[in-house]
Order: sequence, then structure tokens, then C-alpha cells
Amino acid sequence: MSILPSLPSPTVASLLVTGALLFFFNVPWNPLQRKRRRHLPPGPPRLPIIGNAHQMPTRDMWAVFAEWGTKYGGIIHVDVIGKPLIILNSRKAAVDLLDMRSAIYSNRPHFVMAGDLVRYDESFTLLPYNARWRAQRRIVAQEFAAGGPVARYHAVQEREARLLVRRLLDAQDSNSNSGTRRRQMRAEELFAEMKLRIGTIIVRIAYGYNVQSPTDPFLTAPLAAIANFAVASAPGNFMVDFIPALKYMPRWMPGAGFLETADKWREILWDATWNVYWWSKSNLDTGKAHTPNLCAHNLRAKAADGATMSKDEEDTLVWAATTVMGAGLDTNTSSALSFLMAMVMYPDVQKKAQAEIDAVLGRERLPCIADMRDMPYVRCVMTEVLRWSPGLPFAIPHSSREDDVYEGYDIPKNAIIMPNVWGMLHNPTDYPDPSQFNPDRYNLSDASMQTVHDLVFGFGRRVCPGKHLAEGTLFAIVSTVLATCDILPALDEDGREVLPQYAYTPGTIMMPEPFSVRLRPRSEHARKLLFETPITVE
Repeated sequence: MSILPSLPSPTVASLLVTGALLFFFNVPWNPLQRKRRRHLPPGPPRLPIIGNAHQMPTRDMWAVFAEWGTKYGGIIHVDVIGKPLIILNSRKAAVDLLDMRSAIYSNRPHFVMAGDLVRYDESFTLLPYNARWRAQRRIVAQEFAAGGPVARYHAVQEREARLLVRRLLDAQDSNSNSGTRRRQMRAEELFAEMKLRIGTIIVRIAYGYNVQSPTDPFLTAPLAAIANFAVASAPGNFMVDFIPALKYMPRWMPGAGFLETADKWREILWDATWNVYWWSKSNLDTGKAHTPNLCAHNLRAKAADGATMSKDEEDTLVWAATTVMGAGLDTNTSSALSFLMAMVMYPDVQKKAQAEIDAVLGRERLPCIADMRDMPYVRCVMTEVLRWSPGLPFAIPHSSREDDVYEGYDIPKNAIIMPNVWGMLHNPTDYPDPSQFNPDRYNLSDASMQTVHDLVFGFGRRVCPGKHLAEGTLFAIVSTVLATCDILPALDEDGREVLPQYAYTPGTIMMPEPFSVRLRPRSEHARKLLFETPITVE
């Protein structure tokens, strides 16, 4: 989103004047301070003071930056009111810098709105690369490591995937029109149920709590906090990120409304972070908190040593658990919804995946996550979902710890480094016809699929430690839906099929615009299997 339309025009004008004075005396490009002329990467022409702020796209930023890449190359420099953004459209550049030079590029940018004001910087998603970050990440990485640790949560993921399909079919039946007898769910029902089921998985795994309803505060508070984060952290949404002094504005001044917004969002984040943790801690020994769960493991491990957690240790645990919720809910929801969209748009892919599932399972049981290794084509479908519509199209931006030089270009210290993951995964050289959903492009090759996963789940020391958990959740949903149902286009009032459009909301997370589908049980036997298979998980 552009930062300039976010304020009234008189306010923009006054702030730009103020910003010009502030930056003239303080930023590196001040000609009175600059020691030498930097050789920055190429990019769009800039205006004085505001740089490229007027060109920042209001939506589909990933596609716009990819288009700029065709003109300016795999590494681009953009200036937003004196703040350098380095956009990496090239996989090679991203690997060279973020993986191979991770000692320089493992920091996060300084987010004023999301960090200083709302305090998302307590979570290791936004923490700089330091001891606190390592402590939080270690908790998550140990809990969800491949193999044994993450497998203990498979039953929870499988249960919620089966409940998801049951509830969606129930929603269709309840919406049946008495005149046409058409059964289909509304878009808001589809999206709400998907978030409910995926949210239940994460809350159960992190805290041992079973979400009771869509209005359960242990779900609604995290959902609100995640939605707020997507807005607060998106580059260009708040001018205070480029002129930090604005956070000291008197609240009565025009344009200071973001301060009140930050106060409200900070309270929501606090509720989302602490309330469910306190419930989990207080019910650790009552039997109400289901185990295994992340908080229980860490609290009991400390108790087994005959000690209690210090305040710093408890803060570390609380924010690690919060990060699991924040990082997993919307990204998993986005992937699952994009899968449904793709199956409607590409029915031949759907049929081919169903044939593989039938060959592995027969029709006598529902899939489980352990079946993933025996379903290479379904894994290709999952990989293509992640390539076609990565939930985090820019990952989370990195920051340069020090000045660096790459391929003759200067990269300034504290520059925001934005890997355009979407652009890399839609590069026609690597992925011919990139807008087409084509799982066959991987030729059932794990190596080809791994390249996509390496880009989607982050770079260097910032690789997502919950990626195996995320893959399990997506497989549980994909395989359960395909094993039991045909996914069909929604119908309009005249009974004509309505195909969804490849359209996504702006923000940090790439969420599909509202759409709907119809689910039709593949047979009466499939429906019976779905509704009669026990799903209780203790």
C-alpha cells in the first residue's frame, strides 16, 4: 500500500517538509555528510525527498516488483523517504545474500508501527538476531523437528482436517435452497470454517486448549492480532516507519490517528499473547489442558529440574508460543484456500490426485499424514500451491547488519531487504507458464519440490522452524478433501458455474479474495467413511 494516501493531503505536505529537514541533516544521502557516492542497485527514477514513495503499489506489490525486475534486474533499489529498500527478485541473489551471508542479513528491519508502538517485536518473528531470538526459536525448533517430535501432533491435524470437511458439508446442507435444492456454502462460511479449524490445530498444539466456537476469545484475539500485524508490518502503510520522530506527535495533531490505532492493537496483542497462556499454565495439572502441547513440555521440563521459570524464561516461552500462532494461522489458511481455488480451476489435476490417493488407500480408510511419503503427486500438488500463491510473498523482510557489496552494488547498513518470493516462484525461466497451476512441472522429483519449499519457508538463520508442522497441516487438509469429495465451482442465482479469480488481498500475507466452492461427496461410502470414522483425540 502507498504511504501517501494514508493521511490527509495538508498533513502529507507538512510532514514532507518536516521529513525533508529531518532527513537532510540525518540521513546518509545528505550531500553534506556523504563521504562517497554509493553505487546502489538500479531501480525506478526517484523524486527529491520522497524518493519512490509515490510509486509504491497499493496492491499486488509482489507482481509489480517482479515486473520492475524485468526492467531493472534481479536486485533493485527503491528509496522511500530516505529509507533504502533492496528488492531481491532473483533466487540467486536471495540465496547469495540471505543464506550464504546470513551473518550480515539475519536481522529484521526496525518496524516503528509494528515494533515500537504495537510491540510485535517481542516475538522472534521481528526480534533482531540476538540471544532472545535464539532462545525463542530454539523452543519452537525442538518442538516441531522432523521425525518424532512433530509426529506427536499428527492426530490433532488429522482430526481437524476431518472436522473441516464434515462442517463444510453440513454448512452446504443447511444452506440448501428449497426451490433449487442446490447445496453450497457462502464464501464467509468457507473462510471462517477454515480459520476455525486451522486455528484450533495451532491453539491445541501450542497451549493444549480446544477452541469451542468461532467466537472463542482464545481464537478471536489471535485472529485480530494477526490481521493487525499484516497491516502494521506491510512496508509503506505507515509514514512513521519512515519518519520515526512522528511517534512523538501530539495526539491532537492531524495525522496522529495511528497512535490511537497502535494503542488498540497493542491491547489486542497482549490479550492474544497472555490470556490463553495463563489458562494453559493454570490447567497444566487439572487435566483440562490437553497434552502434548508446547507450553506443557517446557513448563514440566523446568519443574522436573526442581525449579520454576524466571520472568525472562517465561517471557521467552510465552512469545515463542505466540509466534507459533501468529506465523501459522493465516499462512496455512491462505495455502488451504488457494488449494481449493486451484482444484476448481484445474479439475484434471484434482482427478489425477484423487486417483493416486485411491491407489494408496483403496476406499476403506481416510488418509493420515504418514501416507504423505507414498503420495508423490499429492506432494507435487501441495508444492504447486505454495509456488502458485506463497502465503508470505516477501517472506518477512530482512535487514543488513552492516554495509555490504554484492555484484558491484552497494547495500547500505540497515537497508530493508525484501526477497520477492512470489516473483522468484513466477519467474518464467525457472517455471514456464508460471501463472498456470501445473504440478507435473516437478516430475515427481523431491529435489525440484524442495527448491520451492526452500524459498517459501524462509532464508538463512530465519528459516521457519515450524515448516514440518505446516506441511503436515496442509497435507491433512488436501488429502482428506480429495479422498472424500469432489471440489466443484460455486453456482450463481441462475445455476451457472462461477470460477474463482486469482485475486489476493494486499498486505504481508497473501490471502485470497472471497470465493466459494461446492463440495460433493465422491460416493455415499466416502461420506459414510468421513462421518463415521472416530476423530476423538486426547
